[in-house]
Amino acid sequence: MMNRDYRKDFPILERNPGVIYFDNAATSQRPKAVTDAVTVFYETANANPLRGLYDWSVAATDRYENARAHVARFIGASSPEEIIFTRNTTESLNLAAFSYGLEHLKAGQEITLSVMEHHSNLLPWQMVTKKTGAKLVWLEPDAEGLLTDAEIESKIGPATALVAIGHVSNVLGVTNPVKKIIDRAHANGAVVVVDGAQAVPHMPVDVGELDADFYAFSGHKMLGPMGIGALYVKKEILSRMQPFLTGGEMIEYVTREEATWAELPHRFEAGTVNAAGAVGLDAAVSYLEDVGFSFVEEREKQLTTRLMKAMEGMSHIRVLGSSDPAKHCGIVTFTLEGVHPHDIASVLNEDGICIRAGHHCAQPLMQFLGVGSTARASLYFYNTEEEVDRFAQKLKGVREVMGYGD
Repeated sequence: MMNRDYRKDFPILERNPGVIYFDNAATSQRPKAVTDAVTVFYETANANPLRGLYDWSVAATDRYENARAHVARFIGASSPEEIIFTRNTTESLNLAAFSYGLEHLKAGQEITLSVMEHHSNLLPWQMVTKKTGAKLVWLEPDAEGLLTDAEIESKIGPATALVAIGHVSNVLGVTNPVKKIIDRAHANGAVVVVDGAQAVPHMPVDVGELDADFYAFSGHKMLGPMGIGALYVKKEILSRMQPFLTGGEMIEYVTREEATWAELPHRFEAGTVNAAGAVGLDAAVSYLEDVGFSFVEEREKQLTTRLMKAMEGMSHIRVLGSSDPAKHCGIVTFTLEGVHPHDIASVLNEDGICIRAGHHCAQPLMQFLGVGSTARASLYFYNTEEEVDRFAQKLKGVREVMGYGD
């Protein structure tokens, strides 16, 4: 595996050899195997799945449901019925909030979440508290960005009804102790919603082993198409939930007065589904399985170590989170004294370097850390040492471009 040039599998990287793409935490690139799978679907089986009885519709249905079964196996779900296809992680988390949170939480109960959460795993729970009378309780990390045992034990207790936690922080890159959090929550009768958007592309995930109740992720961060995501829900919980989108495809029978819902999980997939996106996600999963997470994790560790070591020798740079590169999951978020992150990104863009700048949809974390915004370089297995070295060299010159003498 180490000798294979994966970059050749990505047309956009092959066509733009001078561009350094370090914004993988926002969205990954797509290998040709994924874009080809989507094209083949549209060229050979383009029909509305699930209801048609003609050959093209049956073929579309088969490919859609095969994708669901593959995704279920990929994350260790016990059944394809536990996988709901959505547009993205945001929609998945909103589905959990609307269909479970509003129906099952009540005044006096607590929702525990970390201050590191992406807004997608924060705003839905704010909404639930306002409508139900439940309240939010915040987990706060230590100086290394880690959630300690003491913090977990003090914030998850008998009043906790639900815990919402990111598996990996999109800012600090830290992998949270989700298994420990889930065990603590379950011991107190609470359910756990895990935002896995930054985890599933980078490490093996087994929802059964974790004992997660809900687990959400997006296709576009794991080599798949935009507009397709998934929500895993334990079947026992899913069977007690009502859909929050209604209309076509998700019904069994409708009269003028009432309706009965379709079987699981289709009752949660209203309207014409994104079958091509599911097929693309299926291909992305196959590609990741071929690459192997042992390679992905080792490669990201190598590149992150190289980058953070280079940054150690730069004055005015502050890296957020752990000092250990192995705890960054390919994400290096930083500030440069005297230079706004937007200016850092703009200057680097002039040299064909793509990074993210801003609050990264994590403003409570920015407030907790005492910064308004940051710059973020996020790496993936198809990045190279040469790219890291060039990025580091150009980063050294940003302050000079902005008028500083050093």
